[in-house]
This record gives sequence, structure tokens and C-alpha cells, in this order.
Amino acid sequence: MSNAMQMNDSEYFEQRLEDQIRWYSSESSRCKVRYRGLRLTEIVAAAIIPLLSGMGNNVLYGNWIIGSLGMLIAISAATGSLFKYHENWIQYRATSEALKHEKFLFLGRSSPYDGENAFQILVQRVEQLISKENSNWTVAVKSEPKIAGRE
Repeated sequence: MSNAMQMNDSEYFEQRLEDQIRWYSSESSRCKVRYRGLRLTEIVAAAIIPLLSGMGNNVLYGNWIIGSLGMLIAISAATGSLFKYHENWIQYRATSEALKHEKFLFLGRSSPYDGENAFQILVQRVEQLISKENSNWTVAVKSEPKIAGRE
């Protein structure tokens, strides 16, 4: 391969490593916010139901409100399960932190980056982490239960 086709350390850092760290960190944060929002919705709705039930007929449309809150809980739980916000939050954060770890080991020229092939080792290890995450995602998507009549 000619040198014109190769990336140097700084190009790889900015175009690949930093980009992937930003993406995994951003997605982790997004999933965390969505997971916590859905869980908070479930908790608040579940806490209101016994209060309204205890008030009996004193609340106008109380049964409709209680039914709606129950429906909201079911939708929130199903949405969190369907989109796997909790699992993705944890996995994306772990991948982001693993990439940062490799970056700082490389910058400090600590093992395994203390030899002549430090950049090549960095690329191999970073790409292995990203590939592993992609494989995990593919397995998770393929293992999702199928809806009858859909693929």
C-alpha cells in the first residue's frame, strides 16, 4: 500500500478514535436519559395509582385516569425493553471508556504501546473494540423475538 493511502497518528486519532469516543459517549448519554425518563414515568404513574384508588369516587374520571396511568406504565416498560436503553447505555459507556483507556495508554507510551509498532497496535486494538461492539449489536438485534407475520 502506498504512503498516500495510510493514516498517520493524528489523522487516525481525529477521524476514527476521537470520533468513535464521541459517538459512543453521546449515544450512552442519550440512552441513559431515555432509560431514566421512562423509569421515572413508570415510578410516578405507579405511585399515583394507589393515591387515586384510595380517593374513591371523589376524583372526577378517577377510573379513567387510573386506567390511563396503567397504560402509560405498560407503554413505558415496553418501550424501554424494545429499544434496550438500559443495556445500550451500559454497553456504549463501557466501549467509550475502553477506547479512552487505549488512547491514554498510547499517549503515555505505556504497555503495549511502548515499542516501535505502537501505532499499528493501537489501530488493531481500537478496531477490535469497535468490531466487538458491532458484533454484540448484531447478535442482540438478531436475537430479538420476531413479531408474527413480520421479519
